[in-house]
Amino acid sequence: MNKIENRNFPHERDLYGLKDTEVINCTFKGIEDGESALKECDNIALDSCYMDLRYPLWHDRGLTIRNTQMTPNCRAALWYSSNIAIENSKLHGIKALRECQNTVISNSDIDSPEFGWKCSDIKINSSSLHSEYLFFESKNIVLDNVKFNGKYSFQYVNNLVISNSELDTKDAFWHAKDVVVSDSIVKGEYLAWFSENLTFINCTIIGTQPLCFCKNLKLINCKMVDTDLCFEYSEVEANIVSSITSVKNPYKGIIEADSIGEIILTEDSKYPCLAKIIQRNKKSQ
Repeated sequence: MNKIENRNFPHERDLYGLKDTEVINCTFKGIEDGESALKECDNIALDSCYMDLRYPLWHDRGLTIRNTQMTPNCRAALWYSSNIAIENSKLHGIKALRECQNTVISNSDIDSPEFGWKCSDIKINSSSLHSEYLFFESKNIVLDNVKFNGKYSFQYVNNLVISNSELDTKDAFWHAKDVVVSDSIVKGEYLAWFSENLTFINCTIIGTQPLCFCKNLKLINCKMVDTDLCFEYSEVEANIVSSITSVKNPYKGIIEADSIGEIILTEDSKYPCLAKIIQRNKKSQ
């Protein structure tokens, strides 16, 4: 591969169409305020670079990014690109990843509102992630050992696997399909409404009104903390190894817990309660 080292690229499309090149210890900044520095490139490796200009990596194929910082000025950094590997880097610009395919991110720090929209085949491990809207309408996602903080995450995703992670979120997993979360802590209000084929295994779930209007919802060996008004109109199989604050109008399935503070079955419920509710410290209901 060719090499470009120790240079600054401040102009628009400075390295447009570059191929088979390592870009090492370079900066992308300046009063020229150029954009799209590495657009339409093939087989490019960035190492120890500093990126402070917008839209740098669009329509690229074959990207390796290591030890690189993308500042808040580096807006919409990776769009319409494929076959991307990012390691030990900082992605701090809004909309950092969109409509990309085959992306692997490891040991990185991501702080990017609207991160990962309409992407496919994404793997993130051993990283921190902050995003207000995360992975909207994306599919085929694997997260392991990720610490996430944000609000409206994983909405309309399809085929998502999360393990060994901490999620501090809100309105997560709305309308999501085919999701498995294991050995993780999930904190958030109004969790996973209208989801389908969602499974939690060995998880701790924290927050009000979780898991309503769900189809084929499963909780296996999970704990629930401060969870009230759970499971409204949901089809659920839940084995909870803790107490639940309250359960309201579950549709059908089995809910088993150590105890339930209140079971709310209202006369105006849209569906009859066909669920079997079991409290290990009380008689079945």
